[in-house]
Order: sequence, then structure tokens, then C-alpha cells
Amino acid sequence: MDLDTPPKDPAGEDAAKPLRTNGFRRKFAEARLSPESVERQGRVARIAFEALGRDGATAFLNGHDDALGGRPLDLAIASAEGLVAVEQAIAARRRAQ
Repeated sequence: MDLDTPPKDPAGEDAAKPLRTNGFRRKFAEARLSPESVERQGRVARIAFEALGRDGATAFLNGHDDALGGRPLDLAIASAEGLVAVEQAIAARRRAQ
């Protein structure tokens, strides 16, 4: 056996080889949130969890709220005004408990 010659591929030269991908770099199909949106998302989640508990916060933030006219988490992420409206709705729910 010659050490300078690479070993032959037992599957043959025509065998399909898997494509190599860079496992460290992920491609995002969706637009990423802006830093301001991420801040609002974290803030509303923290406030809701503190005020309503885990299950209550999850149900409120992810469900449609007729008074707000949409999903509270989406509204809070979208704008500062939406965040204020959602914070007020959380406070009202906390007072009602």
C-alpha cells in the first residue's frame, strides 16, 4: 500500500456525495426583529408573567384580545403605542384578579 495515494472510495466514484453545508451559519427566512422590537417583546413578556403568572401571561399574550383589536404580543412588538396599550390591559387584568 502506497502512503502517498489516497484510499479508493468503496462506493465507487459515481456515488452521490452529500453536499457540504456550513453548520455554523443559519439562514433566516423571515425578517428579524429590530433591537427596539426585541426590547418591547421582552418588556411585555416580563410584565405579563409578573402580573398574570405563566399560564395567564401565555394565554393573554398569544390570544386575540377584542379590546386591543389584535394579539397583544404582536401589538406590543409593533410600536411603542402598542406596548403602552398592552401594558394598560395587563394592569387592568391584574386589578380584576
